Parts: sequence; C-alpha cells; structure tokens
Amino acid sequence: MAEKSRGVTLTIFAILFGLLALSNFIKPFSHDPGTTFIFLGGRMSGAPNFILAWLFGILLAAYAYGIWTMRKFALPIAYFYLPWVILNTILYGIRNSGGMQPSAAIAIASIAIGIGVPLASLILLHRRRDDLA
Repeated sequence: MAEKSRGVTLTIFAILFGLLALSNFIKPFSHDPGTTFIFLGGRMSGAPNFILAWLFGILLAAYAYGIWTMRKFALPIAYFYLPWVILNTILYGIRNSGGMQPSAAIAIASIAIGIGVPLASLILLHRRRDDLA
C-alpha cells in the first residue's frame, strides 16, 4: 500500500502539537511563576510540575509524530486529548475566576484555538482513519 499524504492541515497540526510538546518539556525550567503546567485547572509547581509537564510533553510528542507519520495510534490520543483540553479549560476558568482576566477578545481567541485545533485534528484523523498505517 502506498503511503498516504497527510495534507497541509494535518502537517500544520503535527508541527503545532510538536511545538506544544516542546513547550511542556521546558515549562519546569522556567523562572516565570506564570509558566507552569496546568493540571485539572490548577497551576503545578515543584515535582508535580516537572512530572506532569513531561508526561504530557511525551504524549503530545507521540501525537505529533503519529500525525506526521499517519499512524493509527494518533487517533486514540486525539480522542483522549480533546476532552482533556475541554475539562482543563473549564476547570481553569472556575478555579481562576476571581483573578485578573484577559480581555474578552483574547479569552475567546484562546478558547477557540485551544479547543479548535484539537477538535479539528480529531475530526481530520477520524475522517482519514482508513489512511492511517
């Protein structure tokens, strides 16, 4: 069977998820207290920040690789990651409702991109599931 092209959109998503994985890998080394891994809506610190950031970094690196190489294992990651992002976004909003809030435009754009990219990648991978090796 000839290898199927992933197309431009999935290529962009693979690169974005790869960059997100890299971002998670470097979060534990940041000196900025605002740059930590968010888990179940809360900012992590110390060992939990390192462990969770690296675990999700590995997951996202695998996801990026799965998309890039059009592998079947990318689809279950997509099914896990989208609900995780939605849950984490909701819990973050609840846990941080009293603090400083971004403008409505920034909040809407962040949510649209933060949920839209995982949703779109899941939809595309699901539609192309027969092309996955």
